[in-house]
Amino acid sequence: MTLATPVLHTARLRLRPFTGADADVLFALHSSALVMRYWDSPPWDERARAERFIDMCGKMADEGTGARVAIERASDGAFVGWCGLTGWNPDYRSASLGYVLAEAMWGHGYATEAARAVLRWAFDTLDLNRVQAGTDTRNVASARVLEKIGFLREGTLREDCVVNGEVSDSWVFGLIRREWRPAAVPTAAREERR
Repeated sequence: MTLATPVLHTARLRLRPFTGADADVLFALHSSALVMRYWDSPPWDERARAERFIDMCGKMADEGTGARVAIERASDGAFVGWCGLTGWNPDYRSASLGYVLAEAMWGHGYATEAARAVLRWAFDTLDLNRVQAGTDTRNVASARVLEKIGFLREGTLREDCVVNGEVSDSWVFGLIRREWRPAAVPTAAREERR
């Protein structure tokens, strides 16, 4: 089953499918050691990884396993990062949320705003019952974003990642449909119909 990648709007952001034109900014994002510090893989060292990522986003949508959207500022079209759902399981009505933002975009509330828009789409359009997310235990800023949008920390996965020889723990967060507070989403958030 195909899963159409949405175009979503919030008060300050536009979330849209990736295109080939995003390869350079996507490579810049994922090649930053600072941005990828708490990610479960090392920074990219070749631009072709960005092209494969974009192709994988299309394949994921075609196979119906998830959707990733590029985030851009509505005011000037500046690339903010990306947000998405992976591991979509229509039988269990569940998926996993993930996001990565460029360093210059940190601290402006963009991750919270984008994630809320994706969650609204997930619960309203995909009829999900549960969304899960994970973060490195040292990534306190990401944990705050997840808590701010309603996720509860459900546990710790001890030493579950080894990246560049560094062992780390992860927190697992979950959000259940009945605990979701859509009123927290700005009224300007909407899905573009095509």
